[in-house]
Amino acid sequence: MKPRVLITYNIYRDVYKEVLKDFDITMPAEGMETFTYEDVLPVVDSFDAILSMWNFPIDKQLLDAAKRLKIVSNYAVGYDNIDVVYATRCGVAVANTPDPVTEPTADIAMGLMLSLMRRIVDCDNMLRAKKLKWGIMNNLGTSLSGKQLGIIGMGRIGKAVARRALACGMNIAYHNRNRLGATDEKLYGAKYMALDELIATSDVVSLNAPLTSETYHIIDAERLAQMKRDAFLINTARGPLVDEKALIEALKNGTIKGAGLDVFETGDSVCDELLALPNTVLVPHIGTQTVEARREMAEFAATNIVNFFNGGKVAQVNKF
Repeated sequence: MKPRVLITYNIYRDVYKEVLKDFDITMPAEGMETFTYEDVLPVVDSFDAILSMWNFPIDKQLLDAAKRLKIVSNYAVGYDNIDVVYATRCGVAVANTPDPVTEPTADIAMGLMLSLMRRIVDCDNMLRAKKLKWGIMNNLGTSLSGKQLGIIGMGRIGKAVARRALACGMNIAYHNRNRLGATDEKLYGAKYMALDELIATSDVVSLNAPLTSETYHIIDAERLAQMKRDAFLINTARGPLVDEKALIEALKNGTIKGAGLDVFETGDSVCDELLALPNTVLVPHIGTQTVEARREMAEFAATNIVNFFNGGKVAQVNKF
């Protein structure tokens, strides 16, 4: 009997049909965007695997109902939509898609940094509104070369951001749960720092850590006050890493110079106060939104399931 796979979102049907050709797959019908939680809960007990979108909750109630479930493969590098602790207790593997998201997310981090520091979006807006004042000392931005980039979370994406920043002549400092080995530190010219030291000395702070109980509001009012007044904050990780109310006040009061955000504390809803601030560059969580990355993520998530049942390599985030 073929293992049964439930796919919660209706994208890349051709990829799933090819990669999961030896599996019995169920996904939303043509023209239907997604299965809702209410669609899935009554039928989940008949599936061996779930390929879930990043916004689909895999919680205790669903896991208790999923008697046959062996693996959840999340279409994302983050997995805060899944109760990983309870899944582990239930013997359910949780996997993610780290490889396809690395480079495009690092591109967005670097793009936000360049746009913010060199005032690209600001000048574009003023030109279009015919409000730009030309002049040799007008529209001054901040050079990247020689500045310290402090990376919080020196994993795959953090390292990819460091590679790009090195090409711009920046100096790399980092804080990580575990210090890198000497070879990696030499490769990236990266200096390990305690978190408070990194925040206080960096010209740009880039958040590239997962959302956990330890990283929730890792940037709060106290840490924003520790930053240089001419420093910039970049967040392409998860919105709740930043206390957004505290950030808004810091941007209003000149506590820091600016912020580039791909993610927001309230998810898809961006507060009006943030939208009104001129010292921000805001994009709607497009870190992985390239044609290539989206397709690669679908293939990677499906391959996790194939390899799990066939004894191959799985990007598993929990251990039994």
